[in-house]
Amino acid sequence: MLLCLSSFWESFLTLEEEKMKGALALLLFCAAGCALGREDYYFQAGQNDTDLEDLDLDPAPGRLPRQVKSALVKERKAHIQELSVNSSVVSRYALTNVRCVMLNRHAAAASQGVFHFPVPAGALVSNFTMIVAGRVYRSRLGPKDRRKKLRRPDGDKHSSRASSSKREVDVFRVAASIPGGQRAVFLLTYEELLRRRLGRYQHVVSLRPLQLVSRLRVDVTLADRSPIVALEVPPLRPARPTVAAAVVAAAVEGQKNVRRVTFAPSVVQQARMATDGVLGDLVVRYDVQRPPGVGDVQVENGHFLHFFAPEDLPPVAKRVVFVIDTSGSMLGTKMRQTKEALLSIVSELRAVDRFNFVGFSHKIKVWRPQRLVAVTPLNVRDAKKFIYTLMPTGGTDMDGALRSAWSLLRADRTAAPANASVVGGGASLVVLLTDDRPAAGGWRSAALPAGDFCVFALGVGDDADHEFLRRLSVENCGAARRVRREADTGAALRGLYREMATPLLSNIRMDYGGWARNVTPHLFADYFNGSELAVAGKLSHGAEVPRLGVLADGRHGTLLLETPAGEAESRAPPTFRARGDFAERAWAFLALKEALRSRWRGATAAEREEHGRRARHLASAYGFLTPLADMLLDRGQADPEDGLWPDVGGQVEAGPSKKSVTFPRTSADGDPHFVVDFPLSKTAACFDINGEPGHVLRLVSDHKFSGVTVNGKLVGAPPPPGGRKRLRTYFSAVAVVADRPARAYVEVTPAKVILDGPERRVLPCHSAATAATAAAGPLSVTVAPGSNVTVSVGAHVTFVVLLHRYKKPAPYQRDHLGFYIQDGQGLSSNCHGLLGQFLHEEAGVVAKDDGGVDGEGRPASALLKVRGRWVPVVRKRRRIYGGSRSVDCWFAKNNGARLVDGRYADYVAPHMFDTGDGPHGSNAAA
Repeated sequence: MLLCLSSFWESFLTLEEEKMKGALALLLFCAAGCALGREDYYFQAGQNDTDLEDLDLDPAPGRLPRQVKSALVKERKAHIQELSVNSSVVSRYALTNVRCVMLNRHAAAASQGVFHFPVPAGALVSNFTMIVAGRVYRSRLGPKDRRKKLRRPDGDKHSSRASSSKREVDVFRVAASIPGGQRAVFLLTYEELLRRRLGRYQHVVSLRPLQLVSRLRVDVTLADRSPIVALEVPPLRPARPTVAAAVVAAAVEGQKNVRRVTFAPSVVQQARMATDGVLGDLVVRYDVQRPPGVGDVQVENGHFLHFFAPEDLPPVAKRVVFVIDTSGSMLGTKMRQTKEALLSIVSELRAVDRFNFVGFSHKIKVWRPQRLVAVTPLNVRDAKKFIYTLMPTGGTDMDGALRSAWSLLRADRTAAPANASVVGGGASLVVLLTDDRPAAGGWRSAALPAGDFCVFALGVGDDADHEFLRRLSVENCGAARRVRREADTGAALRGLYREMATPLLSNIRMDYGGWARNVTPHLFADYFNGSELAVAGKLSHGAEVPRLGVLADGRHGTLLLETPAGEAESRAPPTFRARGDFAERAWAFLALKEALRSRWRGATAAEREEHGRRARHLASAYGFLTPLADMLLDRGQADPEDGLWPDVGGQVEAGPSKKSVTFPRTSADGDPHFVVDFPLSKTAACFDINGEPGHVLRLVSDHKFSGVTVNGKLVGAPPPPGGRKRLRTYFSAVAVVADRPARAYVEVTPAKVILDGPERRVLPCHSAATAATAAAGPLSVTVAPGSNVTVSVGAHVTFVVLLHRYKKPAPYQRDHLGFYIQDGQGLSSNCHGLLGQFLHEEAGVVAKDDGGVDGEGRPASALLKVRGRWVPVVRKRRRIYGGSRSVDCWFAKNNGARLVDGRYADYVAPHMFDTGDGPHGSNAAA
């Protein structure tokens, strides 16, 4: 604007009076043109503003630029009101929660809402939940069924996994039918262990909602026991060249061990980047200070993580064969950029290295047949001449080219003593670049024995078989990269080469002695400068101060490091813990990845089946979605009788229509009656608590570990006519407190729900609503009108609060609540409280010989063994879910005597939001 005004006044001083009208027109035109690029260029409210009132926009519709209004009004799909991404990276293990809220703006008809989110190629999805019009649809893993297809409303068929299209291979996608005027909430969780490359960890969040989003926010929290250094958050990486540069920068705050990154562009700022919602990638790069010696060992809840990344070591020699695709599809820019990169790489080879080139189309062209050559000025010059002669033509015999590379490397290993400085040591590498899939000659996996050398593969464009390249590199201790068709192939090749250009160690072996078990792979072919080796495992029983040793081949011979790991042992920073089991989940992540790799490498069907069985076991135990399973959706739980069932397509599959709905049984409901489910033992226990009106009882206490606490407040009611009790108590309010990474809480009463975090929201219980805060977990609430309230903390903690209300209550009736634990996987093994203490326990039942039988011929009394105590119990049937369901359980009398730890007073909290540690008494068996 200032530049426009300046230009005007300079011309105005030289104008004659009769030309002033023309100059004034120039001023008005220039000012308007400058205003078009400003965020405060607004228009008067009109009909479009009324159409946009329900989108919950910030700024308000009346203050939006015309072009933004137009894009929003023309959008016919379900509108995304909120897209929030919350990533917690604890000790380099990242857990990402995605929350997407869609609104069907058409009140008269249902509309399809399509949720899709790009997931990093190395990550594993661990949870998905869908809430449509107040009904909750939870995911579960089921056996793989390649025959099943899902039919979308438009008639297209999709497999139960992501689409096989190369563009969709890393996209999680699901479609649901949203009733008119209603909302759908999609909750996705995925996890990954960040890999270190070129001296930096990199966490990427892809933002491609395909439309303008009312509220878009990304929060990334980094927490590590070592100081975080070299934190870098560059501008948003565009998804395509036509996307404008980011107009808003990410905010960074925090201290040396905990750093937070926030990116929250307004709808106007999104429109200035791309009106179609294809924005780009938020990239967070960082490193940590690491101790010298054997590396960094972190111990948490009986599991350990070992990170090994030595520096300042002299590089070892490497043998490298560059295998370059010269088929006809490489003609043009791709081949020109590839040649430029190869010329640069050849000049960077060190004098101790040995190298060769293999070009392949339908014919194989080897630069120096039968051998690798040393890096000398003459050989470098001749290599550049060979690079210049590469001409794209013909088909793709990738199999023959890889066979040739393998033969060259094997021959060099057995070369004459003249190469003694290289033979027997150093790294053996293949760098493969191709834009096509194996064609002429096909591909036979037996051509390259796994582990004989490391393969680094670069796939260019959409025609390359990226799944094949990934498998090839994974089976051969390397890495695969994918290059978009419009990207610079040469730059990608140079970047891939830099990752493996400087090997520092080879034949690395890590020894954990007898203090560790179930250790993930700890033998590595090579270690490259700027990378990192990660190993996880379980501590053996009774192990406290572990020792470890690292043995490897270095530049000057064998390198031996041996240090008491207890000196480096640590825990996650107490000020931030996304979940108390990060080390265990990192172990499961690495173990599952290795099981899948072993299944690929299996030589026989029996071996592949055994590794597949282990992979399926780990995936089921920790909820990871793999290619060996399908993700299924159970029928919604808000009102299973209303017949509402969303049309589902894409990656998530609807469960069989005849399958009964699975209800949680661990609960506190009624007067209050407590039920505890022991699923592995296929039994349940129950007990009553005779509380006092006004008392607040601790139901779940896990504040120190997962940061979750649940308390319930009692209200009194007189007994019904003929009742045996003089006073009955019910829960009149339930509070869920979460304080990881920041404190927030949900308070539920029969009339309303309060969500208090950075902002306070009050939701009535008589209408459908959803709300969330990223401050804790994130903490989210979904209200099913007059039925229940679902409270989720992160991906693996979910509670359901039933609403019991009376239209015309009798004198002895009180509106009250029922509390049910839907998902407690995210709560630690140290969890306590009246219900929490049983979440990770199992029970055994021994029938009494003289206890008699019930009406069905089953033992009527028994001894129940729980937490090391024998508890006398009797068989009972309890009604739950307002009487709509019943459960057979073993009842412990006298306020759960000997079943529940401590005494009643130990579970009484001073107020609703107290997060104390809970009972301190003892109820051990005499």
